[in-house]
Amino acid sequence: MNRAYLFLLFVSLIGCGTASQQAPGAEIDALVPKAESKAPRNSVPVIHVFVALCDNVNQGIVPVAPSLGNGDDPAKNLYWGAAFGVRTFFNKSADWQPVSSISPSNKSSSVVLDRLVLKHRGSGAFLVAEAYRGSSIRQATEDFLAAASGTPGEAMTVVFNGKASDIYLGGSADMIVYVGHDGLMDFQLTSIPRKRDDEKRDAVILACASKSYFADALRTTGANPLLWTTNLMAPEAYILSAAVEGWLNHEPDYQIRTRAAKAYDKYQHCGMRSADMLFASGW
Repeated sequence: MNRAYLFLLFVSLIGCGTASQQAPGAEIDALVPKAESKAPRNSVPVIHVFVALCDNVNQGIVPVAPSLGNGDDPAKNLYWGAAFGVRTFFNKSADWQPVSSISPSNKSSSVVLDRLVLKHRGSGAFLVAEAYRGSSIRQATEDFLAAASGTPGEAMTVVFNGKASDIYLGGSADMIVYVGHDGLMDFQLTSIPRKRDDEKRDAVILACASKSYFADALRTTGANPLLWTTNLMAPEAYILSAAVEGWLNHEPDYQIRTRAAKAYDKYQHCGMRSADMLFASGW
């Protein structure tokens, strides 16, 4: 990582602390009533990742380099196409194979600009990541929480090595992930989806101080906080990669948290003690 990139990343992290119109634990105006429909289960593990693209204009951050902070351009975006963005980092991993063909997304192309679908070589798990336009960060946050609550998502046909199979996203996923700026620093949710069933769903929230800002909402959804953060941080893909590896190995939550901290220290050189304090599991 060159010094220019490090500087821009540092500036962007400072920006996480500057936008704070919504205080942690703010009261929610209304709750979506519990629905009867239940999300179908998958035959293999599925990880659904919601990525809010970094956006200099539409998010409460100190601007990064224009190419990294263009929320309309996933190819170069800090959280998607850059060196440690979700698409680039996972595509380069030897543990994951790209799925050759997928059914079209039901979501509007004005909201989700790109999608990544991979299959894990060892476990057969699928990872589906979606790049939300930076200006649609509220929608990305709401969709993440809906999935965490068990709200049924999209049915997708994947084709791998010539064999087609169906998987289900949203509330059918076993791990639900949010990556990006902590939008709850900028806006207040007017509704939160309630837990729909008794299925266990693990949630990962890689955003600045996500435990403080997402706690009330996530508790309402009923999802398990597998991994979230306590302070300013860089929500880069090596953290998610480490957490997913531990999760696929059926490791306990505390061990997954340690994996995430070790990965963060490896890339950020912040010291293991600082990295360990940055991540949390559970309530």
